[in-house]
Amino acid sequence: MAKKAIMNLEKCKGCDLCIGVCTPNAIQKSGTSNKKGFDYVAIVDAKCNGCGACYLICPDCCFTIIETAGSAR
Repeated sequence: MAKKAIMNLEKCKGCDLCIGVCTPNAIQKSGTSNKKGFDYVAIVDAKCNGCGACYLICPDCCFTIIETAGSAR
């Protein structure tokens, strides 16, 4: 089974730590603010390999790594 990251955009404070550790460059600024006014990050699903680096670095616990149906990347 393949894995991918999903995020809770309302928890994101836009610290960008996840962008720096994402080796496939699957995380980028969204250019949109959440309800708290923070420019949150977005995941490019086609690039995400589910490595979990974003999950480990995020101080606000925004990310979850899930198993997906389909082939491994």
